[in-house]
Formats: sequence, C-alpha cells, structure tokens
Amino acid sequence: MLKKALALAALAAAGLAQAETATYAIEPSHTYATFEIPHFGVSTNRGRFEKKEGTVTIDSASKTGKVEISFDMNGINTGSAGFDKHLKSEDFFDVAKFPSAKFVGDKFVFNGDKVVEVAGQLTMKGKTAPMTLKASNYGCYMNPMFKREVCGGDFVATIDRTQWGVDYGLAWGFAKDVKLVIQVEAVKQ
Repeated sequence: MLKKALALAALAAAGLAQAETATYAIEPSHTYATFEIPHFGVSTNRGRFEKKEGTVTIDSASKTGKVEISFDMNGINTGSAGFDKHLKSEDFFDVAKFPSAKFVGDKFVFNGDKVVEVAGQLTMKGKTAPMTLKASNYGCYMNPMFKREVCGGDFVATIDRTQWGVDYGLAWGFAKDVKLVIQVEAVKQ
C-alpha cells in the first residue's frame, strides 16, 4: 500500500513538473533586434532586423529553457537604403549566400522567477559562436488583447563581429565590438 501511494505521489509530482513547462511564440510586432556600432569613434551606426520568428520554452520549476529565434538578414533596416545595401553585400553579411541568422539559447540563469541571462550559440554567415544575452528587464503578464500570457524582456549582448567573419573596415579603425539590444515579447501557446 505504501509503495502504491509513493508511486502515485511520484507520478503526480512528475505531472506537476511537466505542467510548469510552457512554450511561447515570438510576437514579431513586439520584438525588436537592434545593433549599435561606433563609427570612427565620433558617432554610432544603428540598425535593426525587421523580420524575425521563433519560440521560447521555459520550465519555471526546473529553471531551464530554450530559445530559438531566426532573423531574415534581408530585413536589415538602418534608415538608409545605401547603408542597408552595403550591409547585405559580401563586405558584411553576404545575404545572398547567408540569408538568415539564428540564435539558440539553452542555458537560462534565473534570479527567483526572473530570467537574468540566456547563453547559447549565434549562427551567422555559416559560422557558430557563443553569445550570452543579459536581461535588464523580464516579466510575464496577461495580455488583454491576446487573452493569453505574454512573457518578455530587454536583453543586451556585446559581440566581436570578427568571430563570424564580419571584419570590413577594421583596418580603417571601425570597431569590432557590436552591441545587440533585443526587446522580446512572446505569447504562450
């Protein structure tokens, strides 16, 4: 009898742990990925990736998760058609050959119930290298329009672009470090 009760308790606990896992779809109109890079040390070039999609899975009980987000590199927008064209060329992202970039993060760090860091791999221009996003803001809320839970936050990373073979302008003094700022909201599925 005791064995049966323990077995039922174990099954119930396993069910509760599974119930904590939730999958969220990236909401593109509330998700922005922008970049900033110094230009000759006197100003900052900025742009964003307009087209993105992905999912986030979070298990709040075990404090684990996984994020997969893809960026259509043809969706680069700096506000300058000429600069966008140059960024899409072989000098930078070679979009004709590498039309997308992808971040897969599977190492979540929590402080209580809040995600404070996501580490993973960024694949761009056919190369994969580590990237860690630090959260400056994170939370969940019941969205009155979607009638579902939405989780999101502001995340920042600084990457060395040469890890992905983006080294245009280094000889002229262009910075190799690029700041990525990602504002993300994702809707519970």
